Amino acid sequence: MASRRYALVFVAALLTVSMSGSYADAEDYPARPVRIIVPFGPGGPADVVARQIGGILQESLGQPFVVENRTGAGGVIGTLEVAKAPADGYTLLMMSNTQTANESLVPQRKYELMRDLTPIASLNTSDLVIVVHPAVQAKTLQEFIALAKAQPGKLNYASSGQGTPYHMAGELFKAMAGIDVVHVPYRNSGEARGGVIGGQVQMMIDAVPAMAPNVAENQVRALATTGKTRSTVLPNVPTVIEAGVSGYEATIWLGLMVPAGTPKPIVDKLNAAVNAAIRRPEVEKLWAAQGAAPMTMTPEAFDAFLRADIVKWAGVVKRLDKAQ
Repeated sequence: MASRRYALVFVAALLTVSMSGSYADAEDYPARPVRIIVPFGPGGPADVVARQIGGILQESLGQPFVVENRTGAGGVIGTLEVAKAPADGYTLLMMSNTQTANESLVPQRKYELMRDLTPIASLNTSDLVIVVHPAVQAKTLQEFIALAKAQPGKLNYASSGQGTPYHMAGELFKAMAGIDVVHVPYRNSGEARGGVIGGQVQMMIDAVPAMAPNVAENQVRALATTGKTRSTVLPNVPTVIEAGVSGYEATIWLGLMVPAGTPKPIVDKLNAAVNAAIRRPEVEKLWAAQGAAPMTMTPEAFDAFLRADIVKWAGVVKRLDKAQ
């Protein structure tokens, strides 16, 4: 009986030391520079937002937040790097619905998102815009659909890679509009954007914040935006639903994750710092001007959001597989 009592006391003492150590680590965190791995190319929404948020976190937490681009395999390479990193809060993943789509689209990847990574916080969401090169003989979305139906397999569209929101939005649009246009994946969104601006591809679906300047400069023609309501940045451009494709909606959202096993106090500290950053009036104003809206969630709420998004995209991938 006595030995059992001593064993229980010993275990309780170990738990107390372990928990106090975690909270002490959180109080001291961060004690050195933190890496933000962006598994997409420079210049895209994820890269831009990572640098914006990283600068604010550096200011509020007192250590550099260094952005590193690790591109390749539609975001899989950079995501895997973070999944394998030490679970100490010093390696963050800037992620999007690319990662949730990849759960069903890329079955051979060497990680599972919700097993190997832990959610920190959501960041923002923005609509996409369907654009064509000015030489394309289509002034409206319905004219483009008619053109694609008249030339099945002859037109193409750019994306920043397999499984990215731009690719999935394009495949969903093809299925719902009943057209056959060829997917041309680029290494990153900047190159894909250059492809449609240069006329190497006819069409692209891109994030409003990234493509709006090119629309304003008449480098591309905007046919429709992909939200439920019109974009405040492109108010004269109809939504896809208004343009005649009933029920179509696609967005891009961004968030942060860390390796699974990262101490909860560190996750909570990062969540609080991120949420404070995106609530700043100057950040909200900047994002609103770019067509992006803040998303504020607890780690638990973001976890539920991610799991629901994985299920959503699994249904879309299944639907697309049947259509092919």
